Amino acid sequence: MKTNAAYFVNSSEKPLRYGEINLINPKRRRLRGEEEKEGIEAYPVFCGFCGTDWELMKMGEKGMLSPKFPKGENRLINGHEGVVRIPSENRFGIVLIRGGDSFDPTRFTEEETYFEYGCDGADGLFCDMNYFNPDMLLHLPEKYDGLEKLPLSLAKKLVFSDPYACAVFQHERMCDIGAAQLFRVVQAHEKCSRQEAEKKAAEYTFLRTVIFGLGTTGLFIGDQIRRNHPGAKILFAARSPEDSKKAEFVKRHLGAEYLSTGSMDERETAAEIIKRLGGTATVFVGTSGAETEHRIAFKEGVLGCNGIYDSFSLGPEITFDTMPFGFKNQVILSSINFTRKHMEQAIEILCESEFGSLVELIDKDEFIKDPIDAYRNKIYSKGAPLKTAVIWNKEYIDTEM
Repeated sequence: MKTNAAYFVNSSEKPLRYGEINLINPKRRRLRGEEEKEGIEAYPVFCGFCGTDWELMKMGEKGMLSPKFPKGENRLINGHEGVVRIPSENRFGIVLIRGGDSFDPTRFTEEETYFEYGCDGADGLFCDMNYFNPDMLLHLPEKYDGLEKLPLSLAKKLVFSDPYACAVFQHERMCDIGAAQLFRVVQAHEKCSRQEAEKKAAEYTFLRTVIFGLGTTGLFIGDQIRRNHPGAKILFAARSPEDSKKAEFVKRHLGAEYLSTGSMDERETAAEIIKRLGGTATVFVGTSGAETEHRIAFKEGVLGCNGIYDSFSLGPEITFDTMPFGFKNQVILSSINFTRKHMEQAIEILCESEFGSLVELIDKDEFIKDPIDAYRNKIYSKGAPLKTAVIWNKEYIDTEM
């Protein structure tokens, strides 16, 4: 079967291309112990661009993509965020990205294998048609059953299913770590049972939260904290201006405060964060991708005693002075995964959210005419919107809704 697709190859000059390619349909399993199944046909309808796509293109420029290609192929159809139409089931669906010969592909161990649609070993969404394991085509909420066309407003929300699921996972992990990290302190203070102390400790974890960075992951983690901990004080810190669309969004919809750090050095930033929080942070979430995160948290002392540092950035190295780190009893958490239940939770939450307002579109014809130019000068340019997406199949989108 042939299809038109955007795909990556190893090439210093043209690592991202658009054209006709041959599709493959190997048997895949969702989880260890389940039956391997061939994929069923699905038509990508609405696709979002992720930072991973940008990193994959740069890997292709350096000739480093071969381990990411599907077995026996020399290209990878990218794209892992979006909505597909499943003709055999007459419905829309969200692709659960990761599966494999493992008990939990998002928490795989060294002896297990996994694949990720559009990222690692399996073709993704930027194509007219593709095959996906039927067990990995998740449903939209029941009220959307029978839709023949997907409202554009809903599609914009659902494009965030994958990153929002990561945020659900991050919140869950911080609660787990926070309960274990702090329950003895709470128990000593309040003379209560261990069970009561663990419950209170999870709340104390987010008492003074700083989220460093204003991208989608930071927004979604902040949203999860606000939904689950109404009393948490949340401060976003980033270089964007105070009146930027993203900053206004977190203030209006997340009930968070915002600090624009563009004119401050690291020491000034740290001092202002502590002032705005009313004390040192109980949890510091790093999402900016900048080296300054860890220095502000550790060297400049923003992260307090018994605090948790949640590293959700790709790229920066974290260093710390072991003497104060040990005596302050701090914890570093780093995990970028999610499970099926997280994705299903994300779908439900996003459908009722306002996050679609942060998505802007690129015309498909503009994108496929020169994908590399679109990446460099629009989708991932300095002035790019928070999220860029493309209507891939207009037949299934209602642009009036």
